[in-house]
Amino acid sequence: MRPSKRDTILQAALSVVETDGVTAVTYESVAAASGLTKGGLLYHFPSRDAMILALHEYQAQHWDDEMIDALGKDLDEASQDERLAAYARVSARSATGPELLLMLEASTDSELSKPWKRVITRWIPNPANIDPTDPRALQKMVAYLAADGLWLSESVGAVPLPHELRAALAEHLARSVAEATAIQCNEANQ
Repeated sequence: MRPSKRDTILQAALSVVETDGVTAVTYESVAAASGLTKGGLLYHFPSRDAMILALHEYQAQHWDDEMIDALGKDLDEASQDERLAAYARVSARSATGPELLLMLEASTDSELSKPWKRVITRWIPNPANIDPTDPRALQKMVAYLAADGLWLSESVGAVPLPHELRAALAEHLARSVAEATAIQCNEANQ
């Protein structure tokens, strides 16, 4: 199946971000990278801001799709713990350059952060619902924060982890979520 022109444009914009950063995304640079005309880009994205927001949505959706693949089942059928375990597994891979740059940009712009927040709230526990006196709930939050740390370490760390170690760490985090739940269930049944 041939990619849509919109996807072609967004992939070209990602390549611009990869080589020159987010600020280099212009109609001219994306037109050159995509082989399309500026008018073709304007048809899909009436402003640079619209193209940048679409780029954030596109990358956030890609991230969501990766976690759905790691989950191995329909999202609606998964427990919060299974979602968090999938999040931990996806954290084993490092961010792409464009993904990291886009996330950094979104951290200071409430509109650009919306697609990322929409995705992450589907996968991690809501911190507002965490009981700070519940060790199992805290263990799950530690797993989430450690998964983020693994992802960031792989993205910007000076010493890359061997693939086997990175994968083992991600599985360890995923198992720790299941272990916290098992302990909680055993205590409830006693």
